Amino acid sequence: MRQILNRLSIAAAVAVILAPTAALARQQAADLIIRDACVVDVATGEIAPGQSVVVRGGDIVAVEPDAEAARDYAADRTFDAGGRWVIPGLWDNHVHFGGAGLEEENADLMPLYVLNGVTAVRDAAGDLAQTVLDWRAAPPREIAPRLFTSGPKIEGIAPVWKGVIETGSEADVDAALDRLQGLGVDFVKITDNTLKPELFLYAVREAKARGMKTSGHIPMGITVLEAAEAGLSTIEHLNYLMKAGSREEVAISADYLAGRYTYAEAMARYAETFDPVVAMQVYRRLAELGVMASPTQHGSSTLAWLDRDDHADDPELAYIGPGIRGTYAWRVERAAQATPEMVEARHRVEAVTLTTLPLLREAGVRILAGTDAGFLNSFNYPGFSLHDELALYVANGLTPREALEASVINGPTLMGASDRYGAVAAGRAADLVVLDADPLQDIAATRRINAVVRDGRLLDRPALDALDAEVRARVAAGEAAAAQ
Repeated sequence: MRQILNRLSIAAAVAVILAPTAALARQQAADLIIRDACVVDVATGEIAPGQSVVVRGGDIVAVEPDAEAARDYAADRTFDAGGRWVIPGLWDNHVHFGGAGLEEENADLMPLYVLNGVTAVRDAAGDLAQTVLDWRAAPPREIAPRLFTSGPKIEGIAPVWKGVIETGSEADVDAALDRLQGLGVDFVKITDNTLKPELFLYAVREAKARGMKTSGHIPMGITVLEAAEAGLSTIEHLNYLMKAGSREEVAISADYLAGRYTYAEAMARYAETFDPVVAMQVYRRLAELGVMASPTQHGSSTLAWLDRDDHADDPELAYIGPGIRGTYAWRVERAAQATPEMVEARHRVEAVTLTTLPLLREAGVRILAGTDAGFLNSFNYPGFSLHDELALYVANGLTPREALEASVINGPTLMGASDRYGAVAAGRAADLVVLDADPLQDIAATRRINAVVRDGRLLDRPALDALDAEVRARVAAGEAAAAQ
């Protein structure tokens, strides 16, 4: 009997010793676990506290309560979020890389986006199209956002813009689309500087027939709704949506084309004749067609109020190379030439344009958060400006959740990547931002970044601070070189 009891005691002791070993054997390997996180579901506005986000490679493999994750996974690195908020990486859905000879300065913008929690950007064309296409496959900096690009945009003959594909006939447009398909662009950008209105519509229709997304600047010779009916995927810049709400859109456009108005005067007339009833009729049709609207309104607001803020003391200037800063001058100089009456009209246009945001939401048009940041667009700082853009949405009628949705959900939806982006969930890409405050309560919380995960790589606050210093040092070195 004593021998039996001894055997049982030994067996029990062995079981106690082996139990943790067996549990460990059942654990799955991971590269990173973010523990004690409040996971934000941007789609629903719900928050799940006490969660662990488990990352392997560039993927989220699990999101589950801390105790379950501790049981199920073992990771090389654990990050304690300390009850902070975790959201999907932000998307800036309208940026520009450009400026021939400024490739290195443009490359330095890549880490600047990630520093600000922006893990994906949509490049809406510049004069470095092939360079940007190359960067999409092989980023020029170790830390960089996911990049979508239009490649060179379609324009008319001899436009003001550089690096475009010039088209003067339907055959030219067909050849342009062939070329863009060969380049594997993510969408097609079509602009209106010299492009004939009928060719604009033809390009939109043909691109849609080929299964290509389209965005553009809509020629004055056609209405916004005509462009949408042709198949335009996104309307870039909120002023086009204001124009679409004018009772006299067609007549004012005809006067502009006949030379009776300058562009600024035409915009002022659209604002004077803006009618919310007319606007809602157009916007509801846009919603039916599935057309998204990318306001890029922070950049427009910056220009509208240059008479009150010359931005000479902006701390963000320390992150922008001297060459790109130099491209700001042309807009600044034009704004400085405005008379007091022109400045007042500019302010009025801005105010009326902002009233379209809640109307678009009410109509069901999906807002696509984008900034127009990059070269040429004065004081519109890559990375930083997305937070200003989101704040502007909330200040003009959207909720913080809707503003976030415009960035992190609608961007992936447009790019056909919703299965990989837009949520903190198993199977999604490990592009994440850890925030010190709840962004659903205050959209300014998106600026309070504690950590960023880009493609599975954790950048905690010390790493972000080091990256910040590195970017500023490169800019300072460029300034010193330029001064010699």
